[in-house]
Amino acid sequence: MSGRADQVVDAATTSTPATGRREQILATAAELFAARGFHGVSVAELGAACGMSGPAIYKHFASKDAVLAEMLVSISERLLAEGSTRVAAAPGPEAALDSLVDWHVDFALRHRALIVVQDRDWESLPDDAREQVRDLQRAYVDLWAEQLREAGLAGSSGRAGELDRARAMAHAAFGLINSTPHSGLLPDVAMRDLLRSMATAAVGLAC
Repeated sequence: MSGRADQVVDAATTSTPATGRREQILATAAELFAARGFHGVSVAELGAACGMSGPAIYKHFASKDAVLAEMLVSISERLLAEGSTRVAAAPGPEAALDSLVDWHVDFALRHRALIVVQDRDWESLPDDAREQVRDLQRAYVDLWAEQLREAGLAGSSGRAGELDRARAMAHAAFGLINSTPHSGLLPDVAMRDLLRSMATAAVGLAC
């Protein structure tokens, strides 16, 4: 796992120092939560890691729960938004799938800590945030599934059956790609090539 918090959350163009501080808190929290678990990190420890007092965190987030909620909602929004953009720009479903694989592999390599937090601390999300993340993730799965169906890669058992199979294929591909927190044996460049090749094959595209 990368030890650099600035690799966890993409650097964003910020219009105010407060926005930049929120991004710093989210990035630092992702690293701390990944290393020690959501419940293993206090607000005081999070503040200290960000170079501020614990109570100063509350100037930016209502609670530690709100930090986790924004962290996981925002990554789901980012996955869906970029995925949708790539599908819209692709000339056909196979090209769209190829671009989706590239995007998800790149995301998984750059955001290992977020993958750990998503997997381990899902149940710690407030109910409304959990439902929002669930809806966004379903939409992202369906984005992949529809391209798989349109490309003829999900069988021929009728639309409903094809979509179910396509969704299962998408989940399987995500599981493979999201193995990055546990796959530190290769440098990122080599790992990117390996994951891309394996994920491409998993969804039935020619390598």
